[in-house]
Amino acid sequence: MTRRLSSSTRSHTEDSIFLRPDEDPVWLDEPTKTEKIGDGALKKDGLLECKDGTAEGQNPQEELFLRKVYTLVIELHCWAALFITSQILGYWIFFVVDGNGPLSSIYKALQVIDFYLGFILPCHPIFGTDSVVMRDVVNTTEHNWIVHGTAGIGVAICVVMIIHLVCKWNYGSGLWSSGTVSRDIGDRRQSVSRQPSFTLSEWTDAQEDLIDLDPVPQTPVFDIGADTRTEGDAATLTVTPVGLQERRGSNVSLTLDMCTPGCTEPYGYGAQLSPRDQSAQEYLRQGTHVLTPAMLHTRAMDDQSLQAEFYETPMNFVDPKEYNYPGLVRKNRYKTILPNTHSRVILKSQDEDDFLSTYINANYLKGYGGEERAYIATQGPTVNTVGDLWRMVWQERTPIIVMITNLEEKNEKCAEYWPEDTVTHEGIEITVVKVTQEDDYSLRVFTLKCGEEERTLRQYWYTSWPDQKTPDKAPPLLELVQEVERAREEALPSSGPIIVHCSAGIGRTGCFIATSILCKQLRTEGVVDILRTTCQLRLDRGGMIQTCEQYQFVHHVLSLYEKQLSQTAEE
Repeated sequence: MTRRLSSSTRSHTEDSIFLRPDEDPVWLDEPTKTEKIGDGALKKDGLLECKDGTAEGQNPQEELFLRKVYTLVIELHCWAALFITSQILGYWIFFVVDGNGPLSSIYKALQVIDFYLGFILPCHPIFGTDSVVMRDVVNTTEHNWIVHGTAGIGVAICVVMIIHLVCKWNYGSGLWSSGTVSRDIGDRRQSVSRQPSFTLSEWTDAQEDLIDLDPVPQTPVFDIGADTRTEGDAATLTVTPVGLQERRGSNVSLTLDMCTPGCTEPYGYGAQLSPRDQSAQEYLRQGTHVLTPAMLHTRAMDDQSLQAEFYETPMNFVDPKEYNYPGLVRKNRYKTILPNTHSRVILKSQDEDDFLSTYINANYLKGYGGEERAYIATQGPTVNTVGDLWRMVWQERTPIIVMITNLEEKNEKCAEYWPEDTVTHEGIEITVVKVTQEDDYSLRVFTLKCGEEERTLRQYWYTSWPDQKTPDKAPPLLELVQEVERAREEALPSSGPIIVHCSAGIGRTGCFIATSILCKQLRTEGVVDILRTTCQLRLDRGGMIQTCEQYQFVHHVLSLYEKQLSQTAEE
């Protein structure tokens, strides 16, 4: 059952709607409180109702009847115009075939129609006795088969008209209803509660990492969409997120909810989680759908089921009000893509009380089997945060960076944070040792030096992700995942998490990390749980695997990987 929040329980800002912390939600599917005001008019949750049930006090049945009559009169005139036009055209063809010129044929056709209309309309023929003469010519010519055909067309039009109007009058009452007749007060309350949002068909893959957001993106909104799971499904969620950014890039309608229920932090704005937030958190903690190899191959081809599953899964974006710090805007590439506070990376700083000096838009993510801090997902650095990125690389002892974006795709998506030769950031000397170009990615090997300590860092820059869509082929990404895994196994035991970034650090980044985790699960257990992995990633960083197409793509990659494993086992 879908539940909608009443607009009366929301605090309105210019571009957003949130529950106020001191208020309980009012659900639109609960019985409406009705009270009397003034002269006896009814008031429903702040909306006035007339005593007789309509805005003007008019009987709905009477209004519906008048609407029917009005529409039928209009349609009757349209049918009559069609009938007369067909007859004029038929007689015009007749006279042209009979040897008359085009213009004279029109005149003679009008004379014949004028004669026959004299039997229907209470008026004399416009063309006088000429109309009778033309009628006689028609009846005596050898081309009267054209006349018979024209008459047949007229009869057919009349029959279709009668059937259409009768059926519409008796069985099409739903088509007559206007918004004022068919829409009750509750519906109007629902429309008030809904806010504008993008749809998946309006959002292109070029925007998967929000590249086309305004320089100062609008504060997002959230709404509640339909739940397509059955009540018997153990993973059923009673409320599901739909909103501003999830509806992108697709031939299907999608929703990325920028403030989707579920800030996972038990503190900050809205310290007490609403029932909607609690339901979303519960779903992310418990959502699961284990797929055997056979089920995986079938599921990968079932776009409709994948779409339903994707839209049911809360995005878990952070309320921007969680980060109400002056100057923080220059630390974020997109104002609405923020790190979930419980898992965010905190940079070490000499001044621990200076929030800006400890802040970076990045989150720790769990790996396969719940491995803590296996990955770090972060945004593509801006010119203001290049130093912060290198501080994080050094602090976390990162052995590998995976970059899955071009520097520009219509707009800037990532600053070029590495040098051509040598550069120093935040006291860390970065030197390029080797550059290798593969078919779908380039590999850079760096030497990092801070004080007397020296480390090695690998950067895999994946450049084959096409602009405005997901990849057409799965093998390149799968090969990159496997190459990164091999490099990770060769790294020192003391090495820290792998850093993965795209532009916003949620779309392509989520695809890569999910694929890496699920490949391990498939090798180890022989099954995969893509939904569980997606939920876990979103608990740690909201919006991971940002679009439905990306969710489908992950299924295709895993399906391909399972086939490769099966072929290897057979050999």
